[in-house]
Amino acid sequence: MSEVLRSDVLVIGGGLMGTTTALFLRRRHGLSVRLLERELIGRQASGTNFGNVRRQGRALEQIPLANRARAVWGRVNELLGEDLEFVPYGHLRVCYTDQQAARLEQHVREVQPLGLDLQMFSAAALRERWGIFSDAVVAGSLSPLDGHANPRLAGPAFARAAQRAGAHIHEHSEVAQVEREGGEFVAHTVDGRRYRAAQLLVTTGAWSARFAQAFGEPVPLDARGPQMGVTEPLPYAIGPSIGVSTPIETEGLYFRQIARGNIVFGGGLKGPALCDPVRSQVLPDNTLRQMRELRRFVPAFENVQLIRVWSGIEGYTGDAVPVLGPSVRVPGLHYAFGFNGEGFAISPGVGEVMAELLATGRTSTPIEAFSIGRFAAARQDQAITT
Repeated sequence: MSEVLRSDVLVIGGGLMGTTTALFLRRRHGLSVRLLERELIGRQASGTNFGNVRRQGRALEQIPLANRARAVWGRVNELLGEDLEFVPYGHLRVCYTDQQAARLEQHVREVQPLGLDLQMFSAAALRERWGIFSDAVVAGSLSPLDGHANPRLAGPAFARAAQRAGAHIHEHSEVAQVEREGGEFVAHTVDGRRYRAAQLLVTTGAWSARFAQAFGEPVPLDARGPQMGVTEPLPYAIGPSIGVSTPIETEGLYFRQIARGNIVFGGGLKGPALCDPVRSQVLPDNTLRQMRELRRFVPAFENVQLIRVWSGIEGYTGDAVPVLGPSVRVPGLHYAFGFNGEGFAISPGVGEVMAELLATGRTSTPIEAFSIGRFAAARQDQAITT
């Protein structure tokens, strides 16, 4: 029988939620930690997303978590000793209708008491400040301290920092089974290794539902593929990341310009994705629609050339709310998954919160709204009404 590798905490999943937690467990709390990743660090949602570091436009329950994450992003290069290309150039949401402008104004009022100060812009003010938008744009709101970063760099950089702090990172270590034994967790990997810890964090993105199900906490979780693309380099002119705020999914679009001049974009409809086999797909019709929408609100993109498209695998919960926090059934078990395509920006905050929970049993950031227990409660309510 193979040797059992022990630690205080076992993390399953090598995306940003897992790697940031591992780093803060070591640096802030001194706990021993092993992280198991089935492929390579940051391979799926953490490395294939848009790279937004935004707070506005989120559910109000997420704002404290997003504020905490933004504080980490502000010192991320110092924290990791590496450049993640984070630039605090702002996040701008624009819209096409007066009705949507009113929703933006309402959001400005709602988030202000939560520590997020946004600025509203009229169509004329947008033209004066940026000068790129079509006449179809009627208003916008700016979060001036937000920005964007490079998702391809982030996960591996956090993992390297966690390793330097003493965490053990195991790539190509797919977990076949986790069992409870003597009040602890024992994970068996497909290569025959065993890992034992008093506490377990499941943060495997779209693959997390099978672990939750095994512990008696089923979660409705779907896999979807982001539709991403990048253009040829253009003269650098646009600092903030910019998105269209709309209730119409096919109008949804966001873009940012990187220092080399390329326009990175995504948004709108999702593509198909399968967890097993690990496959996702960019649909040509989606890409064509995105290019049309780019031209619609920034006419200067009329003749820009597309050079590459890609996708990944993201996990979407049935109620569009993340699962974050302790199990309600199994002591020592914790979850962090189902971020519905919005996890990149808040990942350092998630890592801090989960490290606090695992080390102390509590956290200063409210996360009750994200409890996995809500699904069991909903099933119970449905059973009573039927």
